[in-house]
Amino acid sequence: QIVLVSGHLDSWDVGQGAMDDGGGAFISWEALSLIKDLGLRPKRTLRLVLWTAEEQGGIGAEQYYQLHKENISNFDIVMESDEGTFRPSGLGFTGNAKARDIVNEIMTLLLPINVTDVYDNADGTDIDYWMRDGVPGASLRDDLSKYFWFHHSQGDTMTVQDPNQMNLCAAVWTVVSYVIADMEEMLPR
Repeated sequence: QIVLVSGHLDSWDVGQGAMDDGGGAFISWEALSLIKDLGLRPKRTLRLVLWTAEEQGGIGAEQYYQLHKENISNFDIVMESDEGTFRPSGLGFTGNAKARDIVNEIMTLLLPINVTDVYDNADGTDIDYWMRDGVPGASLRDDLSKYFWFHHSQGDTMTVQDPNQMNLCAAVWTVVSYVIADMEEMLPR
């Protein structure tokens, strides 16, 4: 059984793609790194996917889906961060009411950093295939007020990234992915 965390590198036209979507790739990598460094071993597999070709029509995501859809019942949740890694506010979530209740409960663990909101509908080109087939999905929600200042521009460089805000985003990704991967049962569908 798999809990999938993901991001992609897609600002291929200009800039470095540090915010779009290097930040999403980084916090996904960091989540698994933190869990490993803490010596935690969840009941389910945590899988990191760094998607390719999102801007060219989601080719990488479609290929991954085609290769793994026969095991769709083993995918517990698919998570994608693709809206920057600014100050997080919570998660977008797609899933049934019982699964939403569980995610709401998990998010209470993030009260100390004031990131507890669960919004309707996860977003993510790379996880859409899975969500359409009923796999619960989550996407990071954060402060988008500066996102389009840098999106696909020469300004999308490492200097855009605020390490403190990225750490908060990584904390959200780490807590949510680990708790879901370590629950007794998979999220209800």
